[in-house]
Amino acid sequence: MTIEGRVFERISLVVLDSLGMGEMPDAAAWGDAGADTLGHILESREVRLPNLGGWGLGNIRALSGVAPAESPRASYGRCALRSNGKDTTTGHWEMAGIILEKAFPTYPEGFPAEVIERFVAEAGVPGVLGNYPASGTEIIKELGEEHVRTGKPIVYTSADSVFQIAAHEGVVPVPRLYEMCEAARRLLRDEHEVGRVIARPFIGEPGTFRRTENRHDYAVAPPRDMLLPLLSGAGLDVVAVGKISSIYDAAGVTRELPGKNNDQSIDETVRALGDETRGLIFSNLVDFDMLYGHRRDTEGYARALEHFDSRLPEIESAMRDTDLLILTADHGNDPTYRGTDHTREYAPLLVYGPRARAGVDFGDRASLADIGQTIADNFGLRLKAGESFLSEIAP
Repeated sequence: MTIEGRVFERISLVVLDSLGMGEMPDAAAWGDAGADTLGHILESREVRLPNLGGWGLGNIRALSGVAPAESPRASYGRCALRSNGKDTTTGHWEMAGIILEKAFPTYPEGFPAEVIERFVAEAGVPGVLGNYPASGTEIIKELGEEHVRTGKPIVYTSADSVFQIAAHEGVVPVPRLYEMCEAARRLLRDEHEVGRVIARPFIGEPGTFRRTENRHDYAVAPPRDMLLPLLSGAGLDVVAVGKISSIYDAAGVTRELPGKNNDQSIDETVRALGDETRGLIFSNLVDFDMLYGHRRDTEGYARALEHFDSRLPEIESAMRDTDLLILTADHGNDPTYRGTDHTREYAPLLVYGPRARAGVDFGDRASLADIGQTIADNFGLRLKAGESFLSEIAP
């Protein structure tokens, strides 16, 4: 039965950032052979995930400590990443129906001199420190004291397509750091159009520097023919929780809600579900990736998964009978793997609704774009990429 022509009145899409679920067939070409974010975390110790297990997490594939549910409460499967990449922007864009054939540029040797020179001139800074790939926490340990002494911002990148600028909030006020990032975003175009410019403010004294939650991302503007503008253009709500709005450069977003950590994103998602909206609530849980995947903290990742599992009933209780909830990820970030980079993996797919059909085995879907196409299909719309699974779960 449809509701005013829709199968579901509202869909909540929650991205467990970096929770990959096994290497993709082409993982070796990305240097990620054997990567398995969720599998390796579950092998590290007993990880208690009763709610996700009841939804059917263990039905997707064999997982240590998470048995298949006899009667899973959700439908389940995995999504491949079809795009050329394995980063946040690539994964999220694909969910919205954009398949990237050309990867965003990366800078394993740091940014070219001409890029840094232009940044120094256009941002009006006395020079930069760093300019090499690094862990954000490590580089402020290495260069934070010199930054405080000289006022030069710390510029660094990673294996992702990012231009990151770190500065102490007592030396460079946050609004000024944001101005620097805006200057970088303007100049990083054409061959140097990185996926994101990221402000990375920190505080503290030498030896105890720590990053704050005043991070801000400046993403490449996505094509307009993707899910979010399509929905809002049809008069539907598009509520963005956490870093979702910045990932899409706010395109199509009708309301932004904060989500600087997992708990805040969950809180705001629950509040959004209590509002009288119709359309999409789109949330990102950033801690899995930022705090645990990149820092190779397997135990921290395990605890964060258990905490999310404990809060899943709150999200479920906030849902209306006409709601649908989709849980997935954007890429992998195996905390047991070498290095600090994302990993090329399948993303889990769990789909639950009070009226949705449960126990459907989606298998391995060809693309994350299937999620966006399903959401579009629910509202009578169509994306260029992806195959809808709406008919498989429709009541």
